[in-house]
Amino acid sequence: MTDHDTPVLSTRGLQKTFSIGGSFSRKQVRALGGVDLDIGHGEIVALVGESGSGKSTLARCIARLEQPSGGTFLFEGEDIIATSKRRVTREYRSAVQMIFQDPFGSLNPVHRIGHFLERPLRIHGAASGRAALEQAKRRLMAKVGLPEEMLDRYPHELSGGQRQRIAIARALAVNPRLLLADEPTSMLDVSVRIGVLNLMRNLCEEQGISMLYITHDLASARYLADRIVVMFAGEFVEGGDSMDLLAQPAHPYTRLLISAVPDPKRTDPFDAIERAQLRREVLRPTQCSWSEEAAEPCSTEKPVYHRLSEKPEHWVRCGLYAPPADAPGTALEQAAIDEENDAA
Repeated sequence: MTDHDTPVLSTRGLQKTFSIGGSFSRKQVRALGGVDLDIGHGEIVALVGESGSGKSTLARCIARLEQPSGGTFLFEGEDIIATSKRRVTREYRSAVQMIFQDPFGSLNPVHRIGHFLERPLRIHGAASGRAALEQAKRRLMAKVGLPEEMLDRYPHELSGGQRQRIAIARALAVNPRLLLADEPTSMLDVSVRIGVLNLMRNLCEEQGISMLYITHDLASARYLADRIVVMFAGEFVEGGDSMDLLAQPAHPYTRLLISAVPDPKRTDPFDAIERAQLRREVLRPTQCSWSEEAAEPCSTEKPVYHRLSEKPEHWVRCGLYAPPADAPGTALEQAAIDEENDAA
C-alpha cells in the first residue's frame, strides 16, 4: 500500500550533462545543475521556463529516457537509479508515463488508433484475451471523450486535439501514478487547448494521478497546476502556489517571464535590451544575471533557498533575498524563533 505522506516523486541534486564536439571531445554542457523536486500524490506541478532551461531534460531523466549524471530520485520512496534495469523497464515505466509535445510525431502513421491502445495493454499485462482488450480500448476512448468508432482510423484522419487525446489514452492504458506532460497543448489550436487541459485536470482528480506539467504558457500553468516551479539555466529559482507566485513573483527572472506575456492593462514598455541580456546569460549559467542588483556578486556563491515570510510555501533562490550576515537564519527560521519566544 502506498504511503500518501511520502511524495510520489522526490529528486535530490539531480544532474545531467551532455558531451558536445564529437566522440573525442571533453567539452560538456550542463542541462541540469542539481534539481530538488517533490510531487505529492494527486498533485499537479507546472514547470515553466524558457527554451533550453532544462525542463524537457528533467522530464526525460524522470522517465528514464536519459540517464542522470548525478543525484538521486525516489519514486514512492524507492531509489529508482539504484534499482535493477529490468525492474525499472517493467514496473517503473508502467507507473510513470510521458505525454509528448507533438501528438502526430508520437503516433506511428501506419497503424490504426486501436493499435496504440492495445499495445501497452498487452505489453504490461493490463488486459488479456480479445474480449477484454476490446472492452479496455472502448473504456479508454470513453475516458478521453472520443467515440469508439475512431479505433479503426489512422492518425492523419484525426485532428490535433483528437490525436493528443489518443496519446493521453495510451498513457492511461497502464494505470500510471505519475504523468509527465511535456508541452501537451503547444501544438494544438487555441480553441481546443482548454478541452485538453480540462481532460487532464479531471483525470488527475478522479484517479488520483500526479502530474508534472511542462509549459511555456503561464496562463495554462495557473489554470491547471496546484503549484508552479520556475526553471532557469538548469536550476530551480522560485516555486510556490500557482496563484500566489504569479500574483507576487519574487525572482527577477520570474518577473521577466511574466512581463513577456501580452497584457493590454500593462503600462510599462517591454524592455527588449534586458530580455536580450538575459538570453546571453542563459548561455553562461555560472554567472548570475542579476549580480548588479544584489549586494554582493551572486556568481561567487550559489544562492540558497529562502522562504518568504508572507507565504511560507513560496520560496526563492536569489542573492537579493539573502539574510544579513548577523541574522540568525532565513525568514522561515526567524519566524520559528519569534514564535518560540512568544510562547515562552
